[in-house]
Amino acid sequence: MVMSSADVVNEINLIASEINKFILENISGEPTDLYQSSLHYIKSGGKRLRPFMAVKSNELFGGTLELSLPAASAVELVHNFTLVHDDIMDNDNIRHNVTTVHRQYGIPLAILSGDVLFSKAFHMISLLGKKAGINESTLLKMVELLSSSCIDVCEGQSMDIRMAQDREFSSQDYYIKMIEKKTAALFRVSCELGTLSSPNFVQQDLKNMSGFGQKIGISFQLVDDLIGIYGDSNVTGKFVGNDIREGKKTLPILMALERLDSHDRDLLQKVFGKKDAADLEIRQIVDKIAKLNIDKEIRRIANDYTQKAFEHLHSYVGLKAKESLENSAKYIVERSL
Repeated sequence: MVMSSADVVNEINLIASEINKFILENISGEPTDLYQSSLHYIKSGGKRLRPFMAVKSNELFGGTLELSLPAASAVELVHNFTLVHDDIMDNDNIRHNVTTVHRQYGIPLAILSGDVLFSKAFHMISLLGKKAGINESTLLKMVELLSSSCIDVCEGQSMDIRMAQDREFSSQDYYIKMIEKKTAALFRVSCELGTLSSPNFVQQDLKNMSGFGQKIGISFQLVDDLIGIYGDSNVTGKFVGNDIREGKKTLPILMALERLDSHDRDLLQKVFGKKDAADLEIRQIVDKIAKLNIDKEIRRIANDYTQKAFEHLHSYVGLKAKESLENSAKYIVERSL
């Protein structure tokens, strides 16, 4: 059954509220400001797409929300850890209309708050996963997979930093490899941990869900890159063409450099990475890029990855959780935020 966008968003929001509640109930301590800074982004809202994938992967194999909450929340904590540290590296002031943690609390406390989130993620799996009734050998596998995904994220971030420092743009293949690590790893492990938390999975199921999560994660980042150029600032909380101003070497910008005429290419290179570039200059180059129809091509590539992801679910016919996973994946590719 194909759900409307509103129905998909409603289902995602219902899971998000449960995740938020679970995290806030289980993360507290002294000093107070450390935990306030750690929960700064959690309390500001968010789609919680990664935990949603974990919960629905769990339900696909006979699991319950109670069983999936520790794993789903752990992935969200790791995700927030990466956001806090990314914002420090990028020297960003705003994230989705909220002051970044290091701007609000200072860099030293922001680093510590990220470290707390990272540590609490593993604490949540080992302690609360056991409390939920997951056996110890499964918990050990979950810790192994989550730690491996964290290594992937760090390697992907390092690749991203190298890309930013290089004078030339990298190839499309290199870029896909980078986002496969930096972004898709957490989508992959969300599906893996959700599956492992369930009572009725077999090894092939784990392999299927791993493949599904990885491909959806690539789709997600491709669309995110598109929004970084075309996104409505009233919705995203960032300026139109923000990634151009920030000098982020994304696939849409790589394609634009290849396809713009020499005059417009020079214009793009002039404002690329120039944080004090005039809004009019940014708007002009965004309009030039829009005429290349790169947005349609990026969404086509993202949709190709989504269709490949669906192939991993083909054997789970008639299951409601499968429909939820597919509908949420379609929402990811079609979204404007």
